[in-house]
Amino acid sequence: MPEAVLRLMTIQDYPALFALWNSVPGFNRGLRSLDDSEAGIGKFLKRNPSSCFVAEKAGEIIGGILAGHDGRRGYIYHAVVLPEHQGKGIGKQLIDAACDALRAEGINRAGMLVFAGNHQGNAFWESQGWQTRPDLIYRNKSLNEDNL
Repeated sequence: MPEAVLRLMTIQDYPALFALWNSVPGFNRGLRSLDDSEAGIGKFLKRNPSSCFVAEKAGEIIGGILAGHDGRRGYIYHAVVLPEHQGKGIGKQLIDAACDALRAEGINRAGMLVFAGNHQGNAFWESQGWQTRPDLIYRNKSLNEDNL
């Protein structure tokens, strides 16, 4: 039996995903109150219905990945696998599915943000061929003070 079965994410997965995001140490540090609310994730899924996936084992969501694009570049968000299921190829399955979906939509390059202090995550991404861009400085600005 495979370690996990992947399927497209739906908004009905939100409660389990939100619980997953909050159960992985340090992961919830990047969550935002509006963007990552059920309504915010619903908007994202509506724009990106074929590139977001969950990994299930015995009916339980054990991993997930949000991926989308702006018509030019793809972006990966909220890629996570429960710690007890890490190291079994599930993260790679999720990334491959998301990248395949982006490719199918004509996207040729994808990027993501990873906290500098997430050493395990950064090691994983490097092992999957994702490169750092030391020539860039990431900047952001909150457009809504309620989006904590």
